[in-house]
Amino acid sequence: MHMNKIVMLNEASLSTAAGKLCQADTRLQSVVDQFGLPPLWARAPGFPTLIHIILEQQVSLASAKACFNKLNSALDELSSESFLTLDDATLLRIGFSRQKTRYSRVLAQAIEDQSLDIDNLIHDSDEEVFSKLTALTGIGPWTANIYLLMALGRPDIWPGGDLALEVALQNLFGLDHRPRGEEFQQLAEAWRPYRAVAARILWHYYLSQ
Repeated sequence: MHMNKIVMLNEASLSTAAGKLCQADTRLQSVVDQFGLPPLWARAPGFPTLIHIILEQQVSLASAKACFNKLNSALDELSSESFLTLDDATLLRIGFSRQKTRYSRVLAQAIEDQSLDIDNLIHDSDEEVFSKLTALTGIGPWTANIYLLMALGRPDIWPGGDLALEVALQNLFGLDHRPRGEEFQQLAEAWRPYRAVAARILWHYYLSQ
């Protein structure tokens, strides 16, 4: 079987890819001219980061971070094993909704019973990672894609359903609506194979406004 080499973005390749995107798209160039290169926004791969991304589903980044910090304070070390020692009442006090408690337990249990080898995902293709993660209750396309993009550093991930990206696209393209679904995907087609770099440029634009 032919194995494609798994590429991870780093500061240098992010900068090179951003340069290529900006040459091809004056709108992205205008963002970089105005706000500079975006950060890499890398996160460590593993259970804690995936829990953090689950907490970020449909809430502000600040409230997710506060909840994640409380979770870390409640345990000596955050792992799938230690997470499962916390009861529902404790997680509720920390700030987990009932839904996110369930999603996080499903994830921790899958790692504990080895139906998900989270450490091995770094060797899997984008498609394999996506299908393994989305097979778990509570991990939808957005969560899987953010993990691929930020924790695994994959260069061509484009996370549909991301509110900040929708708003950034609307502003940058001068649209009268937030692009979603098929339109959201289409607008990024020209940015292959660096859509995750374009996403960083757009997040940077969104956060700098």
